[in-house]
Amino acid sequence: MNNSAAAANVRSLMARKDALEAEMEAQFSILQSNAVTMDTPLVDSEGFPRDDIDIWAVRHARVRIIEMRNDHKSLMDKIMLALQEVYDPSAQTQDEPASETLRVDASDATILQPFAKVDGVAPGSPAASAGLLPEDLVLSFGPLTKSLFTGSSLQPLAELVAAQENQEVAVEVLRSEDRRVKLTFIPRRGWGGRGLLGCHIVPYSA
Repeated sequence: MNNSAAAANVRSLMARKDALEAEMEAQFSILQSNAVTMDTPLVDSEGFPRDDIDIWAVRHARVRIIEMRNDHKSLMDKIMLALQEVYDPSAQTQDEPASETLRVDASDATILQPFAKVDGVAPGSPAASAGLLPEDLVLSFGPLTKSLFTGSSLQPLAELVAAQENQEVAVEVLRSEDRRVKLTFIPRRGWGGRGLLGCHIVPYSA
C-alpha cells in the first residue's frame, strides 16, 4: 500500500472510530436517563422486574455497548497497524494486537535518540499520572521513534494519541541526561484540562 493510500485508510478508520464512539455515547445516555449502569440490577428486592425504568431499552443498550466495546478494540488494533504503515512503510503486518507487538519493539531498541522534549505537564493530567516530568526527552512513544519523524512536525505523535484514546501507550523518556524511564500513558478526556495528555511536547534535536 502506497503512503497516500495508507493515509486515506487511517482517515477512514478514524472516522469509523468516531462514529462508533458517538453511538456508544448515545447508548450510555440511555442508561443514564434510567439512572442505571452496566451492572445495576433490573429486578427489585423481591425479584420482580423494576417498574421505574425502561427495562427493554436498558437491556438493549447494554447488549449494544458490549458489542461496540469489542468492535472498538478490534478497530483500535487496525488503526495502530494503519498508522505504522503510514510512518514506517517497511513494517510488516503482525497477527498479534498492534499495541502489544509495537510496545515490545520500542522497549527492545538498544539505541534510541530523543525526538521530542516535554515543555510542561499539567497537574492532575494523564501525563502527570503517568509520571512524565518537564524537561523529559521522549525516546519512544508507542511504536514511534526518531526515525519516523521528519522536519519539526510531531503529527505522527498527535495521530497516535488520538487513535489510542483510553488505551495504554508505552512511552520511554530520557531523564537527567543519563536515566531512561519507562512510563505507561492512557490518553483520555475529562481530566479537567485541555487535550488527551495534558502536557506540552515540542520537537527536539540534539
